[in-house]
Amino acid sequence: MVDIHSHALYGLDDGARVIEESLDMIRMAAEHGTTDLVCTPHADPTYKFDPAAIRERLDELRDRSASALRLYSGCDFHLSYDNIQDAIANPRKYTIAQQNYLLVEFSNMVIFHTTTEIFARLQDAGMIPVITHPERNPLLRQRIDNIAAWVESGVRVQVTAQSLLGEFGKRARGFCESLLDRDLVHFVASDAHDCQRRPPRLDLAREWLQRERGARIAQALCVENPRKTLTGEILDLAEPEVNAPTRKWYQIWRRDPATSPKSD
Repeated sequence: MVDIHSHALYGLDDGARVIEESLDMIRMAAEHGTTDLVCTPHADPTYKFDPAAIRERLDELRDRSASALRLYSGCDFHLSYDNIQDAIANPRKYTIAQQNYLLVEFSNMVIFHTTTEIFARLQDAGMIPVITHPERNPLLRQRIDNIAAWVESGVRVQVTAQSLLGEFGKRARGFCESLLDRDLVHFVASDAHDCQRRPPRLDLAREWLQRERGARIAQALCVENPRKTLTGEILDLAEPEVNAPTRKWYQIWRRDPATSPKSD
């Protein structure tokens, strides 16, 4: 499996604090089936994105982890004016494996009314925006039609593995299901920060997808699609799996979280 979103580089943000924690995260990911891990430190008002420090820590971890898995760099890119301008000027600075997929994190406080234009500018500069964990953003949970329109324009969507398992609450899990129902999920990633509360594991989410949505969907979201981000390949958005497990009547009857708020 290929995990395109993690905070395994120590001392750069709110993820791993020391090298031992980074190594523990790498080992845990490898032990549970991850073969490729993208380390994506935050670039936001709190944490400065430092490419030189990222390269230094990656080299150190590659050396210390004895090739437990393959490591790449990227960025958890906060959608702000300064970041946008810098990314357009330096299109490979923040992208996964310095190719063309850019993880984009929205604020929980505001969605820019110019978001469609911002995505178009990033795409014109050669990047493919990937909306990270919309199921955990209360504003995006109310905008599934906007997400669908952005996907139609070429934007892609990543949900968090733990969200599928209910670890971020009922609303997050329900919105993941709504996105899956509309074929609006392209990647599942761990967004790991440690080995306890937010671990670097995709295996349980892959099992859930295989059970609930079918083997082909699970393979696409956890292996095939994320692997293409490492080389910059365009996703092949095939039709949904014909023989995927059907949803039970009570699952179909229940809520669309985007329009019917539920308590966590």
